[in-house]
Amino acid sequence: MNIKDIAKLSGVGVSTVSRVLNNHPDVKKETRDKVLEVMKEHNYVPNNSARILKSNNMKHIGVLVKGIFNPFFSEMLKIIEARINQIGYTMILHHYDANNLGDSEGEVLVSFIKGKRLQGVICLGGNFSKIEGEFFEDIDVPVVLTSVDSHMKISNQLFSRVCIDNKKAAYEATDYLIQKGHKHIAIMLGDEFDAGVSNRRIKGYMEALAAAGIPVNKGYVVMGGYDYAPAYESAKVLLANQPEITALFAISDIMAIGAGKAISDCGLKIGEDISLIGFDGLNIGEYYTPSLTTIKQPGTRMAEKSIDLLMELIEKNGSNQNIILETKLIERMSVSQIEG
Repeated sequence: MNIKDIAKLSGVGVSTVSRVLNNHPDVKKETRDKVLEVMKEHNYVPNNSARILKSNNMKHIGVLVKGIFNPFFSEMLKIIEARINQIGYTMILHHYDANNLGDSEGEVLVSFIKGKRLQGVICLGGNFSKIEGEFFEDIDVPVVLTSVDSHMKISNQLFSRVCIDNKKAAYEATDYLIQKGHKHIAIMLGDEFDAGVSNRRIKGYMEALAAAGIPVNKGYVVMGGYDYAPAYESAKVLLANQPEITALFAISDIMAIGAGKAISDCGLKIGEDISLIGFDGLNIGEYYTPSLTTIKQPGTRMAEKSIDLLMELIEKNGSNQNIILETKLIERMSVSQIEG
């Protein structure tokens, strides 16, 4: 008996049997089970596939990370990897930069799944709102989107999501500054092409200003590139062009720290001359001088929820979910009350 006989008895094509033998993920469970049952009935175990058919132990979970440098994701990765190893799987990590590749994020995801024969994927960051069902035709692999925007329009048939409400959190950060007496409040975004996180956080910022009757000043909106150096340079230009600002809201702690050095290098005191608030709640912010006020994301819970949800989906014990976790404002020394 050969592979053609197995295909005929199973009622599928030879290529489908080949994919089952090679443990490709792009075979529906029902089809895979049917082919394996036929092989079992006829004691068909090719030499090059014996290990797979006996143990079916290709237990790989992929983690797809947008961006090369993101300390918030790095802290989450430690938790995710530990949990994956604990349950007997192996983590395969892949970084990508959507701004520097020709393929769409959907194509990167599908290629990652097929190329590494993954049983499931966690995506940290990214914009998957434009992905349609045909991207995942014949792929029965669960995907959990983590730390994406809660308002992103995605298919619940394709993905689960574990996230925060970015607009609500940014509103809280901006309103906090307003309640401290600030009216000239600048915001530092990641980059102008970010349709997800930056877009939602600036909406929260603008809504908080509008609620307080403060007009939006376009000169107060700058880009910091989600990194220390570009945030530093952008803050220096901001301070030179808009000397009247009394507060800066950076939508990541890393950018807040880069901007903080620029503030100090310009001869100003953080928490006195200019208030500074970040976003993420990285540990480094607590040890910065002065300690950084920030919006803390529940990184540990996001990581744990993501892997727990993914395992439920892999084991067919659950369905796709949309989980939104709460953030927390951490008050420290980098923001002060002003009068007038």
